[in-house]
Amino acid sequence: MPKLKTNKAAAKRFTLTKSGKVRRGKAYRSHILTSKTTKRKRNLRKTSTISAVEQRNIRRLIPYA
Repeated sequence: MPKLKTNKAAAKRFTLTKSGKVRRGKAYRSHILTSKTTKRKRNLRKTSTISAVEQRNIRRLIPYA
C-alpha cells in the first residue's frame, strides 16, 4: 500500500485533539477589526471543534496528523 499524501492546506488549518476530535480556528478575525466589539474579537481567538458529520472528510485530508 503506498503512502497517503497529506493535504497541506488542511494540515495548516486543522489539528487533532488527544481524543481524536478535529479542531479549527474561527473565521472573521483577519481584518476590519475596528467595527467588531472587544468581546467578539476575544471569542474569535478561541478554537472550536468540527461537527461530527464533517470529521470523516477532514480526517481523510490529514491522515498522519
